Amino acid sequence: MIYLVIILVLMVVTLGYTTFNLLKKNERAEDTIVYYEGYMKEIDEQIRFIDKRLKEIDAKGSFRSDDEVGFFFERLKLLNDLLATYKIQK
Repeated sequence: MIYLVIILVLMVVTLGYTTFNLLKKNERAEDTIVYYEGYMKEIDEQIRFIDKRLKEIDAKGSFRSDDEVGFFFERLKLLNDLLATYKIQK
């Protein structure tokens, strides 16, 4: 009978420790997710702002017509379009 009680106490202690350890790890993972969620929202805001500004800047199409500036502008638009695929859907 004593052996059974000792085994049960050891199991309770072991399970309590593992549960507490997993809880701490889960809370750290949740904190990391919250941090990256805020980071992604900030990137999303910047992508939307850049997209809006690029459309305002080249409303007349004057940057596309110039060879040297046009090349840079087209590459910048391409980069913006690639980033725009990661916008958060609202």
